[in-house]
Amino acid sequence: MAEQRPSVQEMIANAGAKRNRKTLEKAIPVVLFIIAAISVLTTLGIVFTLIVETFIFFTEVPFFSFLFGTEWLPFSNTEARFGILPLIVGTLKVTFIAVIVAVPLGLSAAIYLSEYASDTARRIIKPILEVLAGVPTIVYGYFALTFVTPVLQQFIPELKIFNAISPGIVVGIMIIPMIASLSEDAMSAVPNSIREGALGMGSTRLEVALKIVLPAALSGILASIVLAMSRAIGETMIVSLAAGSTPRFDGQFTDSIQTMTAYIVQVATGDAGYGTTIYYSIYAVGFTLFLFTLVMNLLAQRISKRFREEY
Repeated sequence: MAEQRPSVQEMIANAGAKRNRKTLEKAIPVVLFIIAAISVLTTLGIVFTLIVETFIFFTEVPFFSFLFGTEWLPFSNTEARFGILPLIVGTLKVTFIAVIVAVPLGLSAAIYLSEYASDTARRIIKPILEVLAGVPTIVYGYFALTFVTPVLQQFIPELKIFNAISPGIVVGIMIIPMIASLSEDAMSAVPNSIREGALGMGSTRLEVALKIVLPAALSGILASIVLAMSRAIGETMIVSLAAGSTPRFDGQFTDSIQTMTAYIVQVATGDAGYGTTIYYSIYAVGFTLFLFTLVMNLLAQRISKRFREEY
């Protein structure tokens, strides 16, 4: 039987379909490039805006006075002072407490999920743990103000209603999922053959977890901690509600403080008129905060490359 040849109409339709596929294949890289370019241009636009407005601020406030000043009194009736060190110290206080809370709990959760939990338990517990990351930060803020602070005042009578300890603890709770999830992913990436070899040599499961798996996954664990610290530095609503609005350049944790993000919120809610020095100060503080988070993210990438293990 002779082979049936396609009709002219079918040949035309097939040729048209091939042209459409080729056009689509050529268009997809262009569309993806445009999307990537929009992301890059948006970032550049944000940085450009920060730089321009910050430059205007420094035409009115000396740079070294801003960078090394120990008094932040923008609303002073006599002479305004714009020394950012009190805001930086307040931010670091909250971050320090958050890290103390989050690192042990997050790593413990990661070790359990990676080394002890069954597959069923891991599938149930990990999503529940990550739900904490989806809770609105304003809810965390009210939780710190109305629950955590009164409880702490039972043990620390001198603790003020606005302080650094309460928001630090709650920020630590908030970043636990980030540390636990990323660290667990890094630990799960360690080959099982390494675990089996250590167990075959007589090591216990705890020794395998602490002496074998943790060092092998160190790059991912350290990167998760640094990224969590960056998240804590940039936290806004928790510190705005529970930390107060008193810039302090001291080592006290029980009194009211103010962080960089809290100051931005304070001014952005209408405490300063457009075009004033106070208005431009939020851009200078925002640019400083941007530099902090940028350095932390670069540090996380460097740590990840420095301690990465190849298997």
